[in-house]
Amino acid sequence: MSTRVPTHPFRILHCLRAPVGGLFRHVCDLAKAQSDAGYAVGVLCADKPNDRQTLERISELAKHCELGVTRIGLGRMPGLSDVKALMATTYKLRELQPDVLHGHGAKGGLLARCASSSQPIARVYTPHGGSIHYAPNSPVGFMFGLAERLMLKRTDGLILESDFAQSVFEQRFGDLPANTQVVHNGLAESEFAPVSIKSDPADFLFLGEIRELKGIYTLLDAVAKIVARRPVTVDVAGDGPEMAAFASAVEARSLSHAVHILGKVPARDAFARARAVLLPSHNDSFPYVALEAAAAGKPLIATSTGGIPEIFGPLADRLIKPGDAQALQGAMEQFLENEPEYIRDAGDLRTHVRNQFSLRAMAGGVTAVYADSGLKQLGEPNGPSNMTSHAKLDAAE
Repeated sequence: MSTRVPTHPFRILHCLRAPVGGLFRHVCDLAKAQSDAGYAVGVLCADKPNDRQTLERISELAKHCELGVTRIGLGRMPGLSDVKALMATTYKLRELQPDVLHGHGAKGGLLARCASSSQPIARVYTPHGGSIHYAPNSPVGFMFGLAERLMLKRTDGLILESDFAQSVFEQRFGDLPANTQVVHNGLAESEFAPVSIKSDPADFLFLGEIRELKGIYTLLDAVAKIVARRPVTVDVAGDGPEMAAFASAVEARSLSHAVHILGKVPARDAFARARAVLLPSHNDSFPYVALEAAAAGKPLIATSTGGIPEIFGPLADRLIKPGDAQALQGAMEQFLENEPEYIRDAGDLRTHVRNQFSLRAMAGGVTAVYADSGLKQLGEPNGPSNMTSHAKLDAAE
């Protein structure tokens, strides 16, 4: 697909669906880093949710978006809202004239690769798990798979957040674009500051989207087994499409004394409320909560799925089987009986994450994909433009 060499300050428009969770956090980090490096950045996302915390985050994001934050109607599943969203995106492209349209997640990828543009534009896609979370032989998985194969032909740059995601994409969708790179999520140095635990903390914290694929019901099964033998407390921070069903399940299983639903809580505030963090995902890509917990030095009990083994690196043998309530129960009870060992492991994991997953490397890797999409204004990997951008990223960290 043809692209042009821009003669004005480089312009980037990020597209995604809901401004929540790790995907939104990734876009916020990337937008700020790119703005600090001198690029004009904008974000286009769904008009829901509109709770106070989400609106505060969007307001903060807007400070770094020269091209603004635009909200449009866009549902989770395919439907009429997609047609309206594509029309709204096309209109925005005419107004903003970006050089890069970077889609995040399945719906962001749809907008980035299918919206009409009157001028050449680099179309870049980061799945963040997205369509690969669905079984390929399920109706939804088949539909998303077909869409991915068709849209890969309109993809100038494909960014996979983990080696795992790249292997799944190759297996399911065949040949990938020549400009395909794995760019791991990363953290700023400030996120490695220690977190002080509040008085009377919960034993465990679950922080994330309330969806079955995050292992929320496996967690309830494990807690039910533990409370039959000993007291245990779990704080649940987050929101999601299955919040009402999850709350009902907690009540129906008489676990309200052990499982406390907090709603949305900032990550580091949530970490201060518990002694250890649980990540019982059945499927995941490269979850920020694992990076954040590791950076905060929190003991982390997680499953071996998606890109999580890449985060743990040499400590991956600590991971447990996904969807196995007995394995999760065993790991939780081991923590309760031998907390110092888990604290030592947390220190080792913190060091590993600090050395391997930085915001600077993430932003630089994304910029390199843009450059390989035909936007040579960014310069070659060791050219003056990239060096300037990286210096500014260093200063931002």
